[in-house]
Amino acid sequence: MTLTGPIVAAVLFGALLHASWNALIKSSADKTLDTALIQAAGVLLAPLLLTVTGLPPTRAWPYIAASALVHVGYFTALTGAYKYGDLGLTYPAMRGSAPLLVALGSEALLGESLSRLAWLGVAGTCTGVLLLGLSPTTLQMSDGHRSKALRFALANAAIIALYTGIDGLGVRASGNAATYVAALCLFDGLPYLLLVLWRRRGQHRAVLAHAARRWRIGLLGTLALTGSYGIALWAMARAPVASVAALRETSVLFAALIGTLWLREPFGRQRALGTLAVLAGVMALRFG
Repeated sequence: MTLTGPIVAAVLFGALLHASWNALIKSSADKTLDTALIQAAGVLLAPLLLTVTGLPPTRAWPYIAASALVHVGYFTALTGAYKYGDLGLTYPAMRGSAPLLVALGSEALLGESLSRLAWLGVAGTCTGVLLLGLSPTTLQMSDGHRSKALRFALANAAIIALYTGIDGLGVRASGNAATYVAALCLFDGLPYLLLVLWRRRGQHRAVLAHAARRWRIGLLGTLALTGSYGIALWAMARAPVASVAALRETSVLFAALIGTLWLREPFGRQRALGTLAVLAGVMALRFG
C-alpha cells in the first residue's frame, strides 16, 4: 500500500470538506444544536444510502459496533473539552496529537510500518497543525480551566486514534468504503444527538424551531462530514492508515484559511509557520 498522488489529492479534498463543515459550526450562533442537527441528518440519510450501497458484510459489523461504542467516549470527552476550553484551544490539541498516536500504534494494531521520511511527514504535519491552532493568545484563554480542557482534549486525541485504527481495519474488512460509512453514520450520530436532546429537555419547541430554520445548513454539513470521512476511509483501504490520518488533519490548515478569508480572523506569523510545516509534512508523506 502506497500513498499515491490521486490518494493525496482525494484526502486533501476530504480535509477541505472537513474544514468546511467545521466552519459552518464555528460561525453558528448555537454550535451545540447545529452539531446535533448535522448528526441527526446523518442518521436520517444513512438508511437511504444503505438502500443504494447495501449492508456491509458480516465480518465488518464488529468494527462498526466497536467504533460506535468508542464514539460515545469521543463525544463525552469532546463535551468536557468544550465545557472547560475554547474551540481554538481544544480542537488543534485533539486533531494535532491524534495522527502521531495513530502512527505509534499502527505497527502493533495494523501491522504497518512507516519509512523515516514518512515519520518526518507525520511529525511535520502534527507540528504544523498545533502551530496553526495553539497561538499564545489561545493558550491564555479558558478562564483558569486550561489544564482541564487540555486533559480532555489529549484524552480525546487518544480516542480519535483508537477509532481511526478500528475504522481502518473495518473498511478493509468491508471492502466497500461507502457501505461502511453509511452503516457507521446510522449509529455514530445517535449518542451525541441523544445527549444534546437530554441536555435541552424542556426546550423541545425551541429545538424544533431551530431545526426548521437551519435544516439546509444541517444537510450541507452532513454531506461534507460524510464525504470527508468516506474519502478518508476509502484512502485507508489503499494506503497506510497513519499517513492518511496525518494528511486528513490538514483540515486545520483549510480551517485557518477559511477563517481568515470568510470569518475575518487574523492569520499572523505563527499561522504562516504552521502552514509551511504542514506543507512540508504533506510532501514528506507523499514521497515517504
